[in-house]
Amino acid sequence: KYCKKWQDEAGKKQLEKDFVSIKKYCKIVRVIVHTQMKLLPMRQKKAHIMEIQLNGGSVAEKVDWAREKLEKQVSVHSVFSQSEMIDVIGVTKGHGMKGVTSRWHTKKLPRKTHKGLRKVACIGAWHPARVGYSIARAGQKGYHHRTELNKKVYRIGRGIHGEDGKVVRNNASTNYDPTEKSITPLGGFPQYGEVNNDFVMVKGCVLGTRKRVLTLRKSLLVHTSRKALEAVELKFIDTTSKFGHGCFQTAQEKRAFMGPQKKHLLKGKPGTPEE
Repeated sequence: KYCKKWQDEAGKKQLEKDFVSIKKYCKIVRVIVHTQMKLLPMRQKKAHIMEIQLNGGSVAEKVDWAREKLEKQVSVHSVFSQSEMIDVIGVTKGHGMKGVTSRWHTKKLPRKTHKGLRKVACIGAWHPARVGYSIARAGQKGYHHRTELNKKVYRIGRGIHGEDGKVVRNNASTNYDPTEKSITPLGGFPQYGEVNNDFVMVKGCVLGTRKRVLTLRKSLLVHTSRKALEAVELKFIDTTSKFGHGCFQTAQEKRAFMGPQKKHLLKGKPGTPEE
């Protein structure tokens, strides 16, 4: 129904009227965006849809900018920059139904306590004759919507791309470590795989499980501290295996130290499948 409007002249005229009316009457302009699931190594095909408000400039400029970007890709480079403080919004890791000891970290009762010891001893006075909201009770732990403030962007890297007829993979190299290596560690990221697209590296950890979608937001605060304003200069990015005690940065370094493995010897024999 929406696509048919662009196909005939009557629909295009109606769309022009709609854009003019938005510029004339609207105060706030929002755009509907979606993720590109086909670029990720996941089973999910359905895209995540979100409504984002446009800020800055007049209403007419917002509408013109949104119309120019309609059905086009907006890269992360055009929104965020290195050394910037951003907010991360997402859903925490779920733990299901939990008692008060795990959920609120209350102190365990003595061993001889009647009817269990992982409980709250007193849940309030006789009057008021109801349980207060601030009393620790059993219930759902985790899988909560949260916003974490002030995550510093360490690097916004390009994915694997072609340049002058060559495949460029060195998005984990720095000025102090010029080794040609990819951001994906040896063996891939645990429970995720390889990172072949553009990526954002932030300081510290983020909420949620692996593969869970996150929303990155511009900070709402005016940062004045030296910590927030300092420029980041990465010297080294560790790409050893995250499945154990890895000690090799690249596959070439591992092979040079350990020598050829069985799979390398079998690769040269006739009748063996190539990797």
